[in-house]
Amino acid sequence: MGSRNSPSWPNSAAESSDFGVEDAPLLSQNGAQFGGGTLSQGANGNLPSPRRSKSNRGFLGGRGVASFDDLESGTSDRPIKDRIFSKWRNQALISGLAYCICSCSMILLNKIVLSSYNFEAGISLMCYQNLVSVVIVYALSISGVVTTEPISWKLVFIWFPVNLIFVGMLVSSIFSLKYMNVAMVTILKNITNLITAVGEVYLFSKRHNSKVWGSLLLMVVSAICGGFTDLSFHSTGYTWQILNCFLTAAYSLTLRKVMDLAKQASKSGTLSEFSMVLLNNSLSLPLGLALILLFKETDYLRTSPVLKLPMFWVLSTLSGLFGLAISFTSMWFLHQTGPTTYSLVGSLNKIPISVAGILMFKVPTSSTNLLSIFFGLFAGVMFAKAKMS
Repeated sequence: MGSRNSPSWPNSAAESSDFGVEDAPLLSQNGAQFGGGTLSQGANGNLPSPRRSKSNRGFLGGRGVASFDDLESGTSDRPIKDRIFSKWRNQALISGLAYCICSCSMILLNKIVLSSYNFEAGISLMCYQNLVSVVIVYALSISGVVTTEPISWKLVFIWFPVNLIFVGMLVSSIFSLKYMNVAMVTILKNITNLITAVGEVYLFSKRHNSKVWGSLLLMVVSAICGGFTDLSFHSTGYTWQILNCFLTAAYSLTLRKVMDLAKQASKSGTLSEFSMVLLNNSLSLPLGLALILLFKETDYLRTSPVLKLPMFWVLSTLSGLFGLAISFTSMWFLHQTGPTTYSLVGSLNKIPISVAGILMFKVPTSSTNLLSIFFGLFAGVMFAKAKMS
């Protein structure tokens, strides 16, 4: 995040050139943003090209590189840590596969933890996974692998309002995923794009072409058709997901301004991706604890037999680790390709997630529901291509 031209990274979350940040991984690690591939946009709505930026930091060591062309060719005079992946062949393919695997694994593991184990304390799960992210990033910072900005009260004061939206986004995502099947969560998340597009028009006077609006309309139609034909329809899950769409859009629309203010308040004048991961997830912990007490999850945690199962803890920790791994793999993949390929792969990545969710959890479905799901996925790909034109 060393310059205005560097990629604008909004978890983990979660989890394409979609307007929202529901798929951008860096600030959410617990599956609120799954599916991968979204770049946050500024007021002008343009996707920044990382190849034009000369102040981006390598995600290993946080040191600047001469240019991304040098990074790919191996000709830059950069530290060994920044060149570790340049020895690999087909880096674009390898980084893309790593990114997709991490994204798919995170959402599916979260679904297993919430549904297969029938875990009722979703807020506690969010806090645990965010704690895992904080501990790992802090350890990497101490060891010098990544560079993070010291957290000050000034930064906390600036970041706190958007963090409230962030926590609400994570909580609503957790509960929607518990009650809904993965494929329908994926389709309904597309509504976020429409909300964000309308917000950009009114807040930033941004115009979108007819192809964008057409693909957004197809997304909404597929979501409505999918809801009507969903054999496992759960009103609570749909309510949480619709709320999640509004919160995700609000997060996307407010993040850029907060990021700019936070950079000005930082000691170095910049705010790296991992600094934001550390800041966002650290601030979410006290808020999460307050919500745990408010919703009386402590009573459930004291008596839940699930917490005595070692495999439950393994899967919960792995989902948090995969969420953080998306931070690494997404930056690696973006550096090796560019925002266009990154966005398109993010949209295509929703297809295996949806298919795997249906097969793994034996979701009752019908031919009309499947048609609605794949129609929505196709609309997502059309939307990504429309934004690139």
